[in-house]
Amino acid sequence: MSFSKLLSLLLLVNFIFIYQSHSSPDNNVTKAQSHIKPKKVHLSLYYESLCPYCRSFIVSQLVKVFNTDLLNIINLRLVPWGNAQYVKPNKTIICQHGEDECYLNTIHACAISIWPDPRKHFNFIYCIENQGLPIKDNQHSDGMEAVWKACSARSGMDQKLIKDCYDSGYGRKLLLQYATETDHLYPKHLYVPWVTVNNQPLYDKYEDFITYVCNAYKDKDLEFLVTLQLDLGPRATP
Repeated sequence: MSFSKLLSLLLLVNFIFIYQSHSSPDNNVTKAQSHIKPKKVHLSLYYESLCPYCRSFIVSQLVKVFNTDLLNIINLRLVPWGNAQYVKPNKTIICQHGEDECYLNTIHACAISIWPDPRKHFNFIYCIENQGLPIKDNQHSDGMEAVWKACSARSGMDQKLIKDCYDSGYGRKLLLQYATETDHLYPKHLYVPWVTVNNQPLYDKYEDFITYVCNAYKDKDLEFLVTLQLDLGPRATP
């Protein structure tokens, strides 16, 4: 074979190789993947309804999720169990701040289950926490029922659905599920509020959760990740 024919053959093989590499499925997948929307960041709050620190975090800090575009990039989960315990074999629930807290934790759990959209149930929970309810250990007061009913009316939520959830025992079942989830956290929760971003605890940096969420989000070019830092003061309502 002459040198000119050999050169022509090599050029042809090289052309075919380049063409296939540019039109290969892997290359097309890479291009397609570049347009895939980044996954949302998982933000979870493990709390209890009458904890003053949890109340302050919900009313003054977590509300910022709803005052900004942050909700567009997160999956928010509220887990109302905290430092509560259950005693075997009948699984009697004992809450850190008494029976009122167990009652309100259950009401929160019912609302979260009935209205899974965080825009809906957070509005209700924010309203309850914003009341600054007094803590009365080892007793259940009728005032707690009046508070959540007023908040359900304000939030446009059917009181009967919540009451039926509580009275039927389903709310208690939900609480025990939250107990199992909280007990299986790794690393274990040390106090409340306990905030995690993509299952990683923030420890005492929980009030800086926005920074951690933005750092965890894969799309760094979104404009609102910059504007989030501009006006994050809490509003009167979420």
